[in-house]
Amino acid sequence: MAYANMAVSATDVIIAIGMRFDDRATAKVSGFAPNAHIIHIDIDPTEIGKNVRVDVPIVGDVKIVLEELNKLITPIQHIDWIGQLDDWRKEHPSTVIRDSEGLLPQFVVRKIYEVTKGEATIVTGVGQNQMWAAQHYWYDKPNSLISSGGLGTMGFGLPAAMGVKVGCPDSTVWLIDGDGSLQMTIQELATIVQDNIAVKIAIIHNSYLGMVRQWQELFYGKRYVATPLSGPDYVKIAEAYGIPGLRVKHKEEVVPAIEQAMAEPGPFLIDFVVEPEENVYPMVPPGAALSEVIEEPEAKVLSDSAKLPTSNI
Repeated sequence: MAYANMAVSATDVIIAIGMRFDDRATAKVSGFAPNAHIIHIDIDPTEIGKNVRVDVPIVGDVKIVLEELNKLITPIQHIDWIGQLDDWRKEHPSTVIRDSEGLLPQFVVRKIYEVTKGEATIVTGVGQNQMWAAQHYWYDKPNSLISSGGLGTMGFGLPAAMGVKVGCPDSTVWLIDGDGSLQMTIQELATIVQDNIAVKIAIIHNSYLGMVRQWQELFYGKRYVATPLSGPDYVKIAEAYGIPGLRVKHKEEVVPAIEQAMAEPGPFLIDFVVEPEENVYPMVPPGAALSEVIEEPEAKVLSDSAKLPTSNI
């Protein structure tokens, strides 16, 4: 979120717990949290100071360390800072979905949230679908987003969703995956049918390896190389395995399709054909600092969008 990057850039203290400070989190290291004193807690001493300067290094088991730190802390109200955070959230609403003629992936994810009432466990693939799922499905309960973080592994989504459903059989499990990521392990549809694993599959089908294409568009003059995808017909593939499926191309079809999937006792696949060149925002350009974030060019709120979540900090 843009406002989170702004907060990191302006804060005076960061308490990092088991954090690697990799470049995905810090962006340009020299521009990371320039005003902050950094307290880094990690059980592995080699992680501390490896990537960023650390003012207070603490090596130890986080449970023990936090218990000891809590004894030393006096509760203080930070009204001005909390107010500043809320102002940034309002001024930079990264979860607003603009209006559009075509089907936006953000809209699909938000409708899955609304139909499931936030009660589903969401599993993602890797790429743009992963980002949209993190932004636009609002997680109302802990441990309800399963995703391959860091150096994410394409193909993670489908087998992970199967594992989540087997491990939590009473949970509604939705896989939100890209067409590129899904094809890495699509043969696991056979296992889903064989063991009747009731995973609901939402394909964000933009006919690209979307995250790489986005970089090629924004930083390489739309010179698309090895990112366009030509097929296949995912509904036919699902049916060939014995899984019911639907193709959705229009906004008014989204909610009925999700409801149909929810009503099906077994697995179900929906092929959401979305705008092919839709981008994920906000994003930090290569070599830039967190404060140099690129935000969505347009942010026209849909008339039926849910309200932005309020701060619970």
